[in-house]
Amino acid sequence: MEYIPNTPEDQKEMLRVIGVSSYDELISNIPPEIRLKGELNLSAPLSELEVMSELKSLSIMNVNADDFTCFLGAGAYDHFIPAVVPHIISRSEFYTAYTPYQAEMSQGVLQTIFEYQTMICELTGMEVANASMYDGASAMAEAAMMAIRIAKRNEIVISSTVNPRYRRVLAAYNSGLKHPVKTIESSNGITDINKLSQAITDKTAAVIIQYPNFLGSIEDIKTIIDMTHKAGAASVIVADPIALGLLKSPGELGAEIVVGEGQPLGIPLSFGGPYLGFFATRMEHVRKMPGRIVGATTDKEGKVGYCLTFQTREQHIKRERATSNICSNQALMALAATVYMSAMGKNGIRETASLCLNKTAYAKQKIGELNGYSIPFTSPVFKEFVVKTPVPPSVINKMLEKEKIVGGLDMGTYYPELGNHILFCVTEKRTKSEIDKLVKILAEV
Repeated sequence: MEYIPNTPEDQKEMLRVIGVSSYDELISNIPPEIRLKGELNLSAPLSELEVMSELKSLSIMNVNADDFTCFLGAGAYDHFIPAVVPHIISRSEFYTAYTPYQAEMSQGVLQTIFEYQTMICELTGMEVANASMYDGASAMAEAAMMAIRIAKRNEIVISSTVNPRYRRVLAAYNSGLKHPVKTIESSNGITDINKLSQAITDKTAAVIIQYPNFLGSIEDIKTIIDMTHKAGAASVIVADPIALGLLKSPGELGAEIVVGEGQPLGIPLSFGGPYLGFFATRMEHVRKMPGRIVGATTDKEGKVGYCLTFQTREQHIKRERATSNICSNQALMALAATVYMSAMGKNGIRETASLCLNKTAYAKQKIGELNGYSIPFTSPVFKEFVVKTPVPPSVINKMLEKEKIVGGLDMGTYYPELGNHILFCVTEKRTKSEIDKLVKILAEV
């Protein structure tokens, strides 16, 4: 398959210039036994019309949240997206994922990023936010590195109730740095406070907690933040932005860094991305924050203008002085979150959070009443909860799939001690009849 239309004469000239007589001579260093023999196993060329038809037939083989009722969360959530969000981000003047560098040409995009930062600060209770990160996992790993810079220590303490995939990203970041990482076990669905207390020492730089955590439970982050401060370490809170519509913000409770996945803020599931990492901290730590910030200023005529401000990245300063090697952000996804938060407003986000809370409570109660099922943890939950099941979750999920329902997460995948446990998610989109149908099918297992 050729992508560059070189003629035989072009190829002959290129071979002549580099001093070989043929293509076979060019690749003579590649052992013959691993070379491709014959043509690639591809079908015949198709017209655009035929390609569209083929891709359509492939796409409908996927299960998605538009055609199926979704009770799966675990880090990516089926929230309602107002029509204004895709409408605005599809406008040609915004339709780029790239950060604008020419401030004189990009005042509109820069203003939207400034507004995004402002609303993230209001949501998290913090004083400054950056222009976004790749996703929640990379934001959390960068927060751990920033806490090390703040505390001037190198030990990281993280709860086992933090998203396991986020912890894997942290391990990838740390693979070369070799900072000691302590993982704290849970008790009753939340971080074991006693074990956490014993793990925090005068070497601890960061204590990382998810709020609500991966099991859906709401951690007592006030107690944990106070405990962290007492040891001279920095607290990193991985927050669900929708939950912050109801819960007291980590900023109000004293956290140093608040990060999280911004996908619930108007970004579709899209089979895993692109997503959005939000990152906020206190002004005293702004020079230690990764990524970049859009700032507002005035020109010599007193008119408001926007420009990229703090950019302590390898791209702009000496490598050894850089806060991060992250060189881009998610400008289009940040715009989607900005439009979502603007359209919903404080009351809308609070109402969405209330609907999640109440519908989750209803589902949890109904499933907990079924014979063979039980709710293993008594800690308060937000929009997810763990259920102990009478049969393997894979069996349940297959039954649900036949009824066009996406079931929950098999917890044994990440927590071996939770075999035969499933994590269900109930967002504001789920109706009472959908929850009742789920309960009815579970009762038939």
